[in-house]
Amino acid sequence: MKVTAESIKQLRERTGVSMGKCKEALDQSQGDMEQAIDFLRKSGMASAVKKESREANEGLIGFSDVGQSVAIIEINSETDFVAQNDKFKDFLKDLCDEASRSNISSVEQLLSAVYSKDPSITIDQYRAITMQTLGENIKVKRILLLPKSEGRSIGLYSHMKGKIVSAIVVEGSSDVEPLAKEIAMHIAAEAPDYLNSSEVPADVKAREEEIAKGQIQGKPENMITKIVEGKIKAFYDQVCLLSQKFIKDNALTVAEVIEREAKKIGKPLSVKSFIRWKIGG
Repeated sequence: MKVTAESIKQLRERTGVSMGKCKEALDQSQGDMEQAIDFLRKSGMASAVKKESREANEGLIGFSDVGQSVAIIEINSETDFVAQNDKFKDFLKDLCDEASRSNISSVEQLLSAVYSKDPSITIDQYRAITMQTLGENIKVKRILLLPKSEGRSIGLYSHMKGKIVSAIVVEGSSDVEPLAKEIAMHIAAEAPDYLNSSEVPADVKAREEEIAKGQIQGKPENMITKIVEGKIKAFYDQVCLLSQKFIKDNALTVAEVIEREAKKIGKPLSVKSFIRWKIGG
């Protein structure tokens, strides 16, 4: 078959690879479009190996709930310019959808899975093709799966266009996702470290107590004890999600907001877990 400007253009539209590479692939395959795509895939894999050693500290975090689980994935690139490219965003969305539909919970499992939109390649090969197209190292950094179930609401929130993503799992009802999303937004903004005071490690608490005591030297012992207790409580109010003042109503703590909703619907509610992912974090 003859290689034409139209066939080069068509190959570029299908693969996103440069015009020069498309012409080379068509020349190598005597104008056969499918063979040319195979050629680009092979060269994409070779090119990807060269890029693997490059630092990739930018990127985006995405999520999908199209399956029986919510999948949250962070994918890194070398520059924010590439992270904002539509092909990068499409790649992220495709991987989130794949993980959600197939209940894939590890990076290794995801990369070795067959790409459902093109069963002739794996997700890792799809990654390599995307690297070839965008010209940068692209890494799948981490993945989290949150199973859906009856009596559970999952709240998700994306901040700074995917630079920060937060999620919360609320047990007790399947019908409080709006509240769960509001708390996920709170998590993105307030960045709690722990769910409640019982989760604060003993060494962290001891360090805070030592700092507090150092700030009030010379006071009577009974006063020191009360002041330290007050400072530790203030520390918990700052770093524990349930003790934080709710960002949309600072007259209430997050725990009080959840309790108010529980009374409203007549069902007990509790927070099972939460996460706050930040690019590079």
